[in-house]
Amino acid sequence: MAVLARPGRIRPSRIVLHAFLLSMVAVWIFPLFWAVYNSLRPVSDTIQNGYLSWPTGGLSLINYQTVWTQAELPYYYLNTLVIAVPAVTLTLLLASLVAFACTQFSWRFNLTTLMIFTAGNLLPPQVIIVPLYRIYLSTPLPMLGELDVGKFGFPFFTDNTLLYDQYIGIMLIHIVFQTGFATFVLSNYMKTISKEITESAIVDGAHVLRIWWRIVLPLCRPALAAMATLLFTFIYNDFFWALLLMKTGDKRPITSALNNLQGEFFVNNNLIAAGAMLVAIPPILVYIFLQKQFIAGLTLGSSKG
Repeated sequence: MAVLARPGRIRPSRIVLHAFLLSMVAVWIFPLFWAVYNSLRPVSDTIQNGYLSWPTGGLSLINYQTVWTQAELPYYYLNTLVIAVPAVTLTLLLASLVAFACTQFSWRFNLTTLMIFTAGNLLPPQVIIVPLYRIYLSTPLPMLGELDVGKFGFPFFTDNTLLYDQYIGIMLIHIVFQTGFATFVLSNYMKTISKEITESAIVDGAHVLRIWWRIVLPLCRPALAAMATLLFTFIYNDFFWALLLMKTGDKRPITSALNNLQGEFFVNNNLIAAGAMLVAIPPILVYIFLQKQFIAGLTLGSSKG
């Protein structure tokens, strides 16, 4: 006759662990709910009753309607996409090329090259502000002039031929700073790919670039999706480089739209909270669409030595 085992007592350490985890979840989520709550309140009600109060006039979407028109969010969304999409694409292409060369082939300086790209992540951006600013002011681009998307979303070229105050300038600085991190991550994933695949393709007469494009990149699709999600988030949330390397406010990315909501003598924090919620939508959508690939990319190779 089988005897059912009595359920064991819950250990105090487990209770403490769960209490700690729940408290961390609450601390993490509270600012988000607090921002959503204040974004639905009129600023007059907040001024009258304080932030720690229930709204007397109820909740509404008036702040979202105001910030959508006042901050011109659709225009700044377009500015950000013009910068982020090419920067993410070029960063992944360059980083995958370097990682492919350093992991699938044995040559004299492959480890040194990988270390140089990785070491770029250790350089604080603030230390190169002055020389970079001077370089951008003195570097001409006499090809087509300056690309501007315009208020109505139609791209056109102006007569500015300097690297300063141009979309391509912001793209380049993001590519330079993000390529090292992307190379480090992608090289770790490519190490899990057997070199015999590359060697077999070379024996069959395939070109090196064809092997990289047709064989290696499809095998690294989860890693590329994970990196694309992270890079898009990093570049999308950037405000530092756009503020430093762009003087035209109408050309700056979406993070500048929130900064434009601040008045000289008064700051409507409820309006800024609504704007922050709208600004956060694109990275959330990118994560939702690439969720499976992102999770697979994070766990790929975790069980391999």
